[in-house]
Amino acid sequence: MSNPPLPQEAVAVLRKPNPSVITTLRSDGQPVSTATWYLWDDGRILVNMDEGRKRLDHIRHDPRVALTVLDAGDWYTHVSVIGHVAEVRDDKDLTDIDRLSQHYTGQKYPRRDRGRVSAWIEIDRWHGWGALKDSDQA
Repeated sequence: MSNPPLPQEAVAVLRKPNPSVITTLRSDGQPVSTATWYLWDDGRILVNMDEGRKRLDHIRHDPRVALTVLDAGDWYTHVSVIGHVAEVRDDKDLTDIDRLSQHYTGQKYPRRDRGRVSAWIEIDRWHGWGALKDSDQA
């Protein structure tokens, strides 16, 4: 694993609306992985959750997370980050979920009747594979 900053090739993958999986930790330490939308946001990664999601409880209990982003054109090429949620806040006007939805679908998020919560992940370590293999790796 390498320390930030990420090389531009990895950032280029993170700027795209690629498939991704986030892993959070339950209160008993058990990891839980879930597919998620993400958005590269000036060196941090934005994720957004419905106010009733269990992963929100996990993040509030333990902010450590991992996120793996698969290059949609070549899933062997991927970037994995290990980090922590540095900021959590209500997305009262749905601005953040609309940003994510625009990124992935080109439209505003359709469900407007539920509260949303945004979380920003700061990257502590990362690694890439396939075309993004870090030269420090075996």
